[in-house]
Amino acid sequence: MSAVVTERPTVRVGAFGNAKALSCRECGHQVGLGPFYACPECFGPLEVAYDFPHVTREEIEAGPRNIWRYKALLPVPSDIEESPNTEPGFTRLLQARNLARELGLAKLWVKDDSTNPTNSFKDRVVACALSAARELDAKVFACPSTGNLANAVAAAGARAGIKTVVLIPSNLEQPKQVNSAVYTEQLVAVNGSYDDVNRLASEIAGEEDGWAFVNVNVRPYYAEGSKTLGYEIAEQLGWRLPDQIVIPVASGSQLTKVDKAFQELIALGLVEDKPYRVYGAQATGCSPVSTAWRDDAPAIRPVKPDTIAKSLAIGNPADGIYVLDICRRTGGAVEDITDEQVREGIVLLARTEGIFTETAGGTTVGVLKKLVETGQLDPDLETVVINTGHGLKTLDAVAGSVGPAATIEPTYAAFTTTGIA
Repeated sequence: MSAVVTERPTVRVGAFGNAKALSCRECGHQVGLGPFYACPECFGPLEVAYDFPHVTREEIEAGPRNIWRYKALLPVPSDIEESPNTEPGFTRLLQARNLARELGLAKLWVKDDSTNPTNSFKDRVVACALSAARELDAKVFACPSTGNLANAVAAAGARAGIKTVVLIPSNLEQPKQVNSAVYTEQLVAVNGSYDDVNRLASEIAGEEDGWAFVNVNVRPYYAEGSKTLGYEIAEQLGWRLPDQIVIPVASGSQLTKVDKAFQELIALGLVEDKPYRVYGAQATGCSPVSTAWRDDAPAIRPVKPDTIAKSLAIGNPADGIYVLDICRRTGGAVEDITDEQVREGIVLLARTEGIFTETAGGTTVGVLKKLVETGQLDPDLETVVINTGHGLKTLDAVAGSVGPAATIEPTYAAFTTTGIA
């Protein structure tokens, strides 16, 4: 599967729904829909371009309670529901009154994607990538991953009955390794960082025919799945956009696609056009985008990750420069916090709202707190934060910070010594 071949492969009519081409994000050059991810003119990244039909709120609301209610806005066929998939999406949007009170915010919502089939938002993007892999007649469904993507790809591949191979850094959290290995025998641990694993995946994709690497040679389709977060937030708010949104940044794709979703909803007349601010969240141990923001740099300088937030540990983020562009355009910012603040964010969300988030969510909540304290985020405006995964995946991050308040004998007298009553 080549990155730059421009001839359109043979696919069935309507295989990619209302998608019309792949368009370069840098120069605008377009190529046919296929397993391509780099522009043949300037080697810039490709993304999906559409000819959208007239879509109404009522048509969307009549759809299934998963991401396929938005199929007209995604690069998938109209009969996508008939293909076995994990049916992710339409996760809960919770008003976080306790956390808002704690942080001094007027109104706060948590978009909780930990309730997806493999307990992270990655199920969304993988469902779109799987559809593309099917239409391109791929024989192997694969990915390099920091953990959540590996879980989602392994589960989706099992459901679809396709051979699945996932590559992960060998130092990945044990729960995430188990959550992948239970679905597939082809789990490969690589000695190195995620960036090393990603380079290996790119090499394999260039050498092996019939392999669909979700975030390499079918990346344009895969990335579109993140738009559904933006669609759902707007729909669940009563078809309106929030004033502010805080999003974790790894590759940066999620943030850029949520913004793309908001822009599409405005263009289609499904929501009112209004200003909104987008904020990015990183951990200090892997913060190339927030560093570039702070330095007002025109480009991202790659770093070697060193943080407990392993799902965000991408030292050379593919969409980092676009994150900067969006945050500048909307009046937002990109911030980072220490590992200790990540842990504090996990506990804060759990003890105020009963939501156990992984380290990426702890990063987002911790950055939200920092943005309020530093005056970068307006506490009087309606705000949404995205929780991308479940805390059971990263237990080690907080295992040493929480535990029993006391260990006592089974007597009332012993209980009274705890001071809890």
